[in-house]
Amino acid sequence: TRDGTPLRGVCMFSTVSPAFTPTEVMEQGLKKWLTTHGPEDDSRQGPYVLRVSQRLEFLCGDHPLIQYKYIKECIQAREPPHLTLVLTSTIRTMFEKEISAIGAVVSRKSSNPPVPLPPKRRTCVWDVSSQFKIILLKASKVNAEETAKVQVRAGLFHGTELLCKPAVSSESSGRSEHAWSDGTLEFDIVASDLPRMTRLCFAVYAIMDKVKKQKSTKNTHSNKYQTIRKAGKVHYPIAWVNTMVFDYKGQLKTGDVILHSWSSFPDELEEMLNPIGTIQTNPYTENATELHVHFQEYSSQPIVFPPFDKILEKAAEIAKANDLGRGGKKFHIELKEIMERDPLSQLCENEKDLIWTLRHDCHLKFPQSLPKLLLSVKWSKHEDMAQLQALLQIWPRLSPRDALELLDFNYPDQYVREYAVRCLREMSDEELSQYLLQLVQVLRYEPYYDCALTRFLLERAQANRKIGHFLFWHLRSEIHMPAVSIQFALILEAYCRGSIPHIEVLKKQVEALSKLKSVNELIKLGTIKTARSKTKEAMLTKEAMMTCLRQSGYSETLSDLNSPLNPSIQLSGINVERCRYMDSKMKPLWIVYHNKLLRGDSLGIIFKNGDDLRQDMLTLQILRLMDLLWKENSLDLRIVPYGCLATGDRAGLIEVVSSADTIANIQLTSSNVAAAAAFNKDALLNWLKEKNSGDALDRAIEEFTLSCAGYCVATYVLGIGDRHSDNIMVRSTGQLFHIDFGHILGNFKSKFGIKRERVPFILTHDFIHVIQQGKTGNTEKFGSFRQYCEDAYLILRKNGNLFITLFALMLTAGLPELTSVKDIQYLKDSLALGKTDEEALKQFRQKFDEALRESWTTKVNWMAHNVAKDNRS
Repeated sequence: TRDGTPLRGVCMFSTVSPAFTPTEVMEQGLKKWLTTHGPEDDSRQGPYVLRVSQRLEFLCGDHPLIQYKYIKECIQAREPPHLTLVLTSTIRTMFEKEISAIGAVVSRKSSNPPVPLPPKRRTCVWDVSSQFKIILLKASKVNAEETAKVQVRAGLFHGTELLCKPAVSSESSGRSEHAWSDGTLEFDIVASDLPRMTRLCFAVYAIMDKVKKQKSTKNTHSNKYQTIRKAGKVHYPIAWVNTMVFDYKGQLKTGDVILHSWSSFPDELEEMLNPIGTIQTNPYTENATELHVHFQEYSSQPIVFPPFDKILEKAAEIAKANDLGRGGKKFHIELKEIMERDPLSQLCENEKDLIWTLRHDCHLKFPQSLPKLLLSVKWSKHEDMAQLQALLQIWPRLSPRDALELLDFNYPDQYVREYAVRCLREMSDEELSQYLLQLVQVLRYEPYYDCALTRFLLERAQANRKIGHFLFWHLRSEIHMPAVSIQFALILEAYCRGSIPHIEVLKKQVEALSKLKSVNELIKLGTIKTARSKTKEAMLTKEAMMTCLRQSGYSETLSDLNSPLNPSIQLSGINVERCRYMDSKMKPLWIVYHNKLLRGDSLGIIFKNGDDLRQDMLTLQILRLMDLLWKENSLDLRIVPYGCLATGDRAGLIEVVSSADTIANIQLTSSNVAAAAAFNKDALLNWLKEKNSGDALDRAIEEFTLSCAGYCVATYVLGIGDRHSDNIMVRSTGQLFHIDFGHILGNFKSKFGIKRERVPFILTHDFIHVIQQGKTGNTEKFGSFRQYCEDAYLILRKNGNLFITLFALMLTAGLPELTSVKDIQYLKDSLALGKTDEEALKQFRQKFDEALRESWTTKVNWMAHNVAKDNRS
């Protein structure tokens, strides 16, 4: 309270776990409460517990309320907390229902496990001194021109490191089937030096004398993908496929294998090869190019990679024979400079040799340098690999944020990734939720379904239902992708089998989304049919939508479910009269729900079908992280990272932010002429004055100032483009925020080859007018705003490596504007990594001045947008 007396209450939030399910409430000690507390009028019902009225979350525990997340959120937002008394008997009923559901499954009789097979005699791969080689038998269903000759290139990779020179077959002529009389491909590496996670990557490509100008039905590759020109001939890729050299049990592959290839290529190829691609073969086998390969047999017994204890024994032998010294002062200075570089910086061979030579110095003085040490190991020498594994056993534990980088594709070693997961175990549930999007994506890099990362995610998901909820949706939203469909389906099944009560909750959400998709397709069908009057057509389509939502089959499925955007929020009945569809190409649905736990309020969600929301999800996740980093440095810039969740193939949900409107609508409402609206500098300030008065207006302007600073810095660093007046919004409380992140990392829109956006970020004079409280000479307020921007920028710079890592982990997600390392280079440039703070701040100040100086161009773009919008309406 204000006089300093601590308020205490039953609070379910803690600094570690922000929310609990009814089952977890019981586990936290409410069983004891049920027997020792209770209202005087009815002791059988037990005590009361406080519930957050907007959410399915409860308060329990004898702690000062100020310690807990929900209360802190209310204080920061200057909103009163909404709490409701609930009988614990209600929670007990929910708990018992879940327990009975689990019991019913556990009681089922399971079949007896199969009897284990006797162990076979095996040969260690380190005892094999022969060169590694394979035999290329034939390639069928090759989609190439009849006049072209076909070759196959094969390379051995450990991550992105090419272990030796690629092997290339002879040229073959033919139609759709090609065979080689001598298809032996020998590699310049002995089998004993093959790392455990070696990938064998193939590329099938055609060779032509020149690229034909006319378009061909078959020869589409030469224009669409990279080509290599050699000796006047053009090589263009047709298909690629990857496979592991060792199987899941560590056994070297032998015998004949048929590999079904992929025909789509990434932007960057390594010698026509695609090492970062999946090791899964193409499940659509009917038209896929087939490679028939024979793996050499080196022994009559299976050959296996040595177990971990043998690796450490080898390292001990080498350590006895070699007395490693320490580097001098000069080398330490050079080593320090290398270790401070960002993750995108390339290491030359001399630098790698220095790092490897001083690896024990790295261990003692630069533990965060582990990623660079791993890139310096010669993985093609099993002696070096063994020494690295021994050093890894004594390497200090990295912070979870630093350990994330070790899950990148560049670090495929099984033991390195297990070490990274051990570091991640230090994450709180809240921190894990922050990075869950990336952790699901890097499952693509795991060659085997059962791995340390999969087990870690399943364990944490089983322990915290909120993590389980988002793990479910992140996996399910991409299960349609052939490269991950089996892997993600198996993890989903494992989670559901271990979370029996959660299945029904998730099933209800899946069914609701299916109904929304049906409604959306009905609207699309209705709007395709031409009508004389667009207004009449819109009225008929909206009426059809409302009729559909009122049907019992729809209303029941869409009611009483947990929101996929936030499982703590319960969506009760739909307010059909307030539902509508939006006037854009994919006709998104605007669905309004009554809030079951908060009277008089409503909740809005937007359902999109036909738009890929994953890039928006990534951008909003990074905005949340920026908000977190700023708050860790005592800078709250009032960011509004609204909910956004991909739920399927080009489908998902977006949270509607309440009491907010677009800059375009605010400007158009204040002007009779659309063309003049963008130049009315008083429109925004007058709108805030209408919504707030007295002290509330001062608070709203302060909210606007802080949030404007946050989004100026965030949109500049992330290179967010297409910033027109309909995707910048303002809440009635003053918070400015951006929406719709279809263009990031500097991919700005252009027309007729001219960039439409000429400013590094949006900072118009009407924004400054609000910040200065409508007073032209209010330099103090503007100075504070500028200082907020500079402080925010410097904080992000300190965490530049983390941002680069998070984007790098998303490279294989298939996002349209994040396809190669070159895209991430934008972050390095915007954060001025590699420069001093003074140099970086000078660069940012120049960008700030440029944004102010060129803000008139933004106004011109907004005017054009407003006129076009007015004409459409």
